[in-house]
Amino acid sequence: MSSYTNDIAAVSAVIEAKGSSWDPINAESIARMRAQNKFKTGLDIAQYTADVMNADMAAFDADKAMYTQSLGCWHGFIGQQKMISIKKHFGGKTDRRYLYLSGWMVAALRSDFGPLPDQSMHEKTSVAALVAELYTFLRQADARELGGLFRDLDAAREEGDSAKEASVQDAIDNHVTHVVPIIADIDAGFGNAEATYLMAKQMIEAGACALQIENQVADEKQCGHQDGKVTVPHADFHSKIRALRHAFLELGIDNGIIVSRTDSEGAGLTKEIAVVKEPGDQGDRYNSFLDVEEIDVADMAEGDVFFNRDGKLVRPKRLPSGLYQFRQGTGIERCVFDSIEAIKAGADLLWIETATPSVADIAEMMNAVREEIPDAKLVYNNSPSFNWTLNFRQQAFDAMVEAGEDVSAYDRAALMSAEYDESELSARADEKIRTFQADSAREANIFHHLITLPTYHTAALSTDNLAKEYFGDAGMLGYVAGVQRKEIRQGIACVKHQNMSGSDMGDDHKEYFAGENALKAGGANNTSNQFS
Repeated sequence: MSSYTNDIAAVSAVIEAKGSSWDPINAESIARMRAQNKFKTGLDIAQYTADVMNADMAAFDADKAMYTQSLGCWHGFIGQQKMISIKKHFGGKTDRRYLYLSGWMVAALRSDFGPLPDQSMHEKTSVAALVAELYTFLRQADARELGGLFRDLDAAREEGDSAKEASVQDAIDNHVTHVVPIIADIDAGFGNAEATYLMAKQMIEAGACALQIENQVADEKQCGHQDGKVTVPHADFHSKIRALRHAFLELGIDNGIIVSRTDSEGAGLTKEIAVVKEPGDQGDRYNSFLDVEEIDVADMAEGDVFFNRDGKLVRPKRLPSGLYQFRQGTGIERCVFDSIEAIKAGADLLWIETATPSVADIAEMMNAVREEIPDAKLVYNNSPSFNWTLNFRQQAFDAMVEAGEDVSAYDRAALMSAEYDESELSARADEKIRTFQADSAREANIFHHLITLPTYHTAALSTDNLAKEYFGDAGMLGYVAGVQRKEIRQGIACVKHQNMSGSDMGDDHKEYFAGENALKAGGANNTSNQFS
C-alpha cells in the first residue's frame, strides 16, 4: 500500500473510534492534507536537505560531472518559481539544484532601513525570516501541485478510467518535492561567536542545512567584491565555525554543512595581530604575512606596536584607522592557508572569493589546498560583480596571442564593444563561459556553483522592458505581448495568478470543512478559466 492509502486507512480508524460526531470528516481529505504538509517543522526540512546535500557531495567525489548549482533569492516567490521551473524543464526532478540566500540581497532588498550596502547593517533576524519564507513558498508549491493531482484523481474516478487513476495515484505516491537545500549566508556572524551561534540556531530552525560564514571582521564587513575588507586571525574565525557546529549538533542536525569563505585574496587589512603560542603555529603564520619593518628600540615612538620575529624587533605598518596591512601579493597564499585551516577546524566546504572568474586561477589555489586536504571541495560565486563578457573576451584574446593567431581585428582595450558580438573571438569567449562550471568543477574541484544576485538583475531588466513599452506607444500591448502572451506560450503557471496564490487550495479546504455548503471561488465566473 502507498503512504497515501495507508494514511486514509489510519485516519479512517481514528474517525471511526471517535464516533458519530466525526462522521462528516472525510479520511481521504485528511490524507491529502497530510501529503500536502510533508514537512512539519523547519528542523524536518534541515535534516532532509542536509541528507540530500551530503549525498550530493559523495556523488561529486565519485564523478566531477555531478556538480550542483543554485541561484540567489530575495523572496519566497522567487525561490518557488525557480524550483517550479526546474521541475517543468528537467523531467520533474530537482536533482543537484539548490537555492542560495544572499546576504547582499537581504541587505539591499529586505531591510526595514531600506536599501543598504552589503555591510551587515541589516536586521540579523531578517536572514532566518527569509529562510522560513522560502520554505513556506516551496511547501506551498508542493501543496498546489499535489492539489492538482488530487483533482485529476477525482476526475479519473468519475470517468471510470482505471488506467488514468492508477497513473495519477503513482504520481502522488512518487511526488518529487520542491523543497531543496538552501545555502544561507550568515555574513561574518553578526557579532561575536555567541551571536553567531544564536543566529545559526534561528536559521537552522527555519530550515537551513548549510551555513556560509566569512573570515571578515563582523563590524567592518564589506561585500566580497568591494575594497576595504578586513580579515580576522584564524583563532577568532574558527571559534565561529565551532559555534555553527554546536548549533547544528544541539538541534540534532548532525550532518549540517558549514561553508567557510575566505576573502583574503582581496583583503589587504587586519584588525588584530594574532596571538602566538609557539613558533610556527597558526598565529605566527598569520602574522608572517603582515607588512613590517625592522626597528631599533631607540626608534620606537609613543604608542608604537611591535613584536618579535625570528629574534628581531619588527613594527607592523599601521594605518591611521588603526588597521594593519598585509604585504602586497600575499592574497593567494593567504587564501590557501585560510582554506586548509578552515577544513581542519571543521568546515565541510570552502568558498574562495576571487577578483575574476578564471578556471586556471581557481584551480591553482584549490590544487594547493588539495595537496594537504585531498577531498577539499569548493563553493564558487559566479558573481554578477564580474563582467563575464569582458573577462572571457580578454582571456580568449590572450589565448589567441599565445597561440600566434592574428588578433589585428581586435582592440583588447575595447573588447566589450558591441561590434565584436558576432566575432570569432566572442564565440570562443562565450563557449568558455558556457563550459565554465563544468570545466572548473573538473579542474578546481568546485562542488557547487551559484549566482548570488541573478533575480535582482532579472527583476530590474524585465521591469525596464515593461515600463518602456507600457508607458510608451505600445500601451497595454506592451504588457500583453511582452508578458502575458509569453506566459501563455511558455506555460508559465503563474499566468493563473489566483491559482498560484492558493485560491484552488482554499476551495479544496472549504469543501472539506463545509461540504456542499462551501462557497468556492473557482466557479464558472472565475476569469482564470480564460486561461484553461
